[in-house]
Amino acid sequence: MTLVNSAVPAIDAHLAVALDALLTEQSVTRAAARLHTSPAAMSRTLGRLRRILQDPLLVRAGQGMVPTPRAQELRDEAAEVVRRLGALLSPGSEVDPASLRGTFTVQAADLIGTALAAGLLDLAREEAPGVSLRLRAEELEAGPALRDGGVDLEVGVIDHVDPETRVEELVTLRMAAAVRPGHPLAAEPLTPARLAAAEHVTVSRRGRFTGPLDAALAELGLRRRVTAVLPGHLAAMHLVARSDLVCLVPAAPSGTSSPLTQAATALGLHLLDIPLPLPPLAIGMAWHPRHAADGAHRWLRDAVRRTLGGA
Repeated sequence: MTLVNSAVPAIDAHLAVALDALLTEQSVTRAAARLHTSPAAMSRTLGRLRRILQDPLLVRAGQGMVPTPRAQELRDEAAEVVRRLGALLSPGSEVDPASLRGTFTVQAADLIGTALAAGLLDLAREEAPGVSLRLRAEELEAGPALRDGGVDLEVGVIDHVDPETRVEELVTLRMAAAVRPGHPLAAEPLTPARLAAAEHVTVSRRGRFTGPLDAALAELGLRRRVTAVLPGHLAAMHLVARSDLVCLVPAAPSGTSSPLTQAATALGLHLLDIPLPLPPLAIGMAWHPRHAADGAHRWLRDAVRRTLGGA
């Protein structure tokens, strides 16, 4: 059986705009000027509107034109439709952070999450008191989690994103050797040989014993001893604070500061410059493009930017 649907009239937004101009100006010439078109084109549009609405809309009265009763009925409605069309097709307005309500989920490693929590909560308390923060460890695959909304923002070393994911670099850090106060390494200038001779704890979510430091030491024929591997920097730093172990931690370039070093400072650790050419550590944030123009998400990104990148 074939079902025949009744015809649905096509909706032409341009006709609504033209109708509003004609009924407001009550002149084909003035309506044409208002819409930056020619009087001939506007006259044809008026003819089309007359056929659709089955009403003359504007009729001659001496040197001018006057609206018909039907046109008078439509005038306010046409103006409202055009106003709503303008609002619908305009860029989103800026969001007042104070009006935001809801929870943002941010995925970050423990050290970054600790620095973010303090800074973001301070900003939220001051600017967006209706916002709550949920921090997740690096437990979800970033691309799918950003795509399906499980995570609003990923912050950290961004090296595994999908092609459509938006990424912004926030800050570039160096790696430093963290030791307890009074550690033998802090007594004299640090050399590659002295660093290699110390016992190390490494940080790896995947349980890896080696990293860029091992490659740099190998270039000099040196090899360090790793006695423990931990999944996060906070646990490693707590272990270092009460032992002679050494761990690598992110640190700001010499002469600057970063909220990412606050945990090491709180534990009283000394951060020693490593005399080897280790690659820098780029910390960034990643989000799905569907949030690019969202006002609430823009506030979140700006807050993260100010918390980490503004240091």
